[in-house]
Amino acid sequence: MNYWLECWKKYAVFSGRARRKEYWMFALFNFMIAFLLGFVLARIAGQQISGVANGVYSLVALLPGLGVTVRRLHDTGRSGWWVLFALVPIIGAITLFVFMCLDSKPGANEYGPNPKGA
Repeated sequence: MNYWLECWKKYAVFSGRARRKEYWMFALFNFMIAFLLGFVLARIAGQQISGVANGVYSLVALLPGLGVTVRRLHDTGRSGWWVLFALVPIIGAITLFVFMCLDSKPGANEYGPNPKGA
């Protein structure tokens, strides 16, 4: 939960580096919230309310998600502009998924010190 909150605190920070754990915890919590908004609200309040709530949350979480993705790309030694590669159908999403799974570049790089420490 701390990683998810940390991403919200740094919602518009596109510099620096983010560990794999920070990125994937943010993704996991966003998935769980979207599932709860979609599934639970659909049962309680109906599909339309659920869709609106899910859309609003997705829009609010867009900037923090983009920030942590850029920082994660920095951690692997890549520019944040690689995010735009997601616009390429299928290949772009697969490539970014692989980048998000890669380990950090050891030591400091042009984007800052390694968040893992030594």
